Amino acid sequence: MRVATGLSVLVLGAGGIGHAVVSNLEGGIGRVDPFKDMKNRPQSGHGTNLLLVGTDGRDTITKEEKRKYKLGGAPCHCTDTIMLVHLSADKQRASVVSLPRDSYAEIPPHTDRTTGEKHSSHPVKLNAAYAEGGPTLTVRTVEHMTGVKIDHYLEVDFTSFMKTVDAVGGVQICTARPMKDSYTGLDLPAGTHRLDGGQALQYVRSRHVDVASDLGRMQRQQKFMAALIKQATGNGVLLNPVKFQQVSASVLGSVRADEGFGTEEMLALGKAMKDFSPASSEFTSVPVGNPSFPVKGIGSTVQWDEAKSKKLFQALREDRPLAPVKPKPAAGAPKPPAATLVEVAPEEIRVQVYNGTPKEGLGKDVDAALRATGFETTNTPLNGELRNLERTLVTYDPRWDRSAKSLATALPGSELKAVKGQGAVMEVTAGSDFTKVRPVRAETKQSGQFGTVTGDEAVCP
Repeated sequence: MRVATGLSVLVLGAGGIGHAVVSNLEGGIGRVDPFKDMKNRPQSGHGTNLLLVGTDGRDTITKEEKRKYKLGGAPCHCTDTIMLVHLSADKQRASVVSLPRDSYAEIPPHTDRTTGEKHSSHPVKLNAAYAEGGPTLTVRTVEHMTGVKIDHYLEVDFTSFMKTVDAVGGVQICTARPMKDSYTGLDLPAGTHRLDGGQALQYVRSRHVDVASDLGRMQRQQKFMAALIKQATGNGVLLNPVKFQQVSASVLGSVRADEGFGTEEMLALGKAMKDFSPASSEFTSVPVGNPSFPVKGIGSTVQWDEAKSKKLFQALREDRPLAPVKPKPAAGAPKPPAATLVEVAPEEIRVQVYNGTPKEGLGKDVDAALRATGFETTNTPLNGELRNLERTLVTYDPRWDRSAKSLATALPGSELKAVKGQGAVMEVTAGSDFTKVRPVRAETKQSGQFGTVTGDEAVCP
């Protein structure tokens, strides 16, 4: 989950930064050899593949920070989060694929890095590969599972994550509902927030804020990475060599990378990515077949959907985008208004519209406006029993209260009324106060066969 730091290293290595500046920074990066003695590796595809891992290292965190952000306890010396990042051959796109840390994996034969004991291939949770064999075994396991050849390796810990966020001035996060996790201390009301390093660490670590647990946490981590890219590319860091050096020097001391990722690679990659933006990134997670696959001696693991995951990694090898291609806006077309974040996507909400006024055609106008915003209307508006309604009314079954709140957000000034037994269809009775439908969208709008969200869709509107 701290791999946002790793991606920021790539983003921050932008054009306009002198060779001497980057050369001075390279000395601060810790080096590892994750490809040592590796054989029978997958064939190289098109583009560049980086394995970004976040460990739970906390050796340099102060006692006050541990107390404030609930970072106590002994580290497991394993990978808390693993992400596979594919940079397209033309350097115009970054595809980020989250690999659940509890994924069912069969690690190759190896020698335990702590005990020296030789192990045959055996099943584990994916994050345990690092504990048994460090970066090398982690890379070998991921390559075996995905068929994707890893070109570079980047590793960060708690400290480097917090330093990165603080160095770029904090990161803005939006949430449509309150988020609270007693395990991490996260406590965010609904709305827009600028998180510092410690708060950001709470946000990306929390897994007890909804029923999605670790899978929901991965979506928040992806959303955070998109926001970090937006912050890093939009505040002048990339165009100011002095600021770039200050930011990078403050974070690279806690980053570890393979020897092959040096000055020349940073400069070449940075120059190619100088126009990078949130819209240039896309995020998804490995398709899951069984989120609670029991394994004797290991416990509950996450089993991938074999067919869908093969298609996903084939797309990476072939350098194809994971998100559907968006049509380009017509030249001179006005920018659409920013959408308000809601908890339930309008596409998931069924609506029957009624006209509660004598005004001819009002029901049709409201139905069309809701449909244009994404709501699943019946497309058959009716006349309501009330014909002199002043305030637009939204009636709903209490079982679908979250959907009702999302619908009411799209209808400014409307009144909510619970009706037991109404069912899943929301009812909107348009009043004389109706003026427009406000654009709304869910926090993460996944699309395409791989459930992908692009960076510009993940950041705050």
